[in-house]
Amino acid sequence: MLGNFDFDVIRRALPYLFYEGMTFTLTLTGLAALGGLIFGTALALMRLSGLKLLGRIAGIYVDFMRSLPLVLVIFWFYFLVPYIGQWLTGASRPISVGAFASSLITFIMFEAAYFSEIMRAGIQSISRGQPAAASALGLTYAQTMRYVVLPQAFRNMLPVLITQTIVLFQDTSLVYVLSITDFLGAASKVAQRDGRLVEMYLFAAVVYFTISCIASFGVRRLQARIAIIR
Repeated sequence: MLGNFDFDVIRRALPYLFYEGMTFTLTLTGLAALGGLIFGTALALMRLSGLKLLGRIAGIYVDFMRSLPLVLVIFWFYFLVPYIGQWLTGASRPISVGAFASSLITFIMFEAAYFSEIMRAGIQSISRGQPAAASALGLTYAQTMRYVVLPQAFRNMLPVLITQTIVLFQDTSLVYVLSITDFLGAASKVAQRDGRLVEMYLFAAVVYFTISCIASFGVRRLQARIAIIR
């Protein structure tokens, strides 16, 4: 088997795979993680606000998103976002948003449900005495969350947040179903062009595995350091 393995096809494809495919994958991962964390934190605050209506809306959203397959959500947003844009703008025809914008919106909306639960756990891990002390010092609820609770919650849950980002990095390969040239999509195009499916898909698997393992090792080191700080 290895005698027929063509390493040269991998070498020739490296610039295309990393400069175009991996750049897209990392860009999508970073933007989706940032957007998902911001939206997820807002959802967590809604669930913990004490306002039943806000808490119920956020809870339904989180449960709904977590009960759906990601690939289905990707298809939904890809076909629905243009019509939503048409409805919001009053245009005469669906708004063209592009595959990248559609996939970015999808991952932000989907990952926010998971980041929300992580941040909610982080906020609840903070001693109730700290918000009470902040209130006694005259801080408003928003100031207490901004300066006292959220920084500590973020630090406590940072390893879990990074772990979820690693999962997000792996999940971005699903944009391949929209014919987007992410890393897996780039590998697939080379495989189809050169007729070397085994080599390219195996190389893609090795790259995803290596990056995820290195990141996971970093998470374990970070957990150890946070435990020492505590």
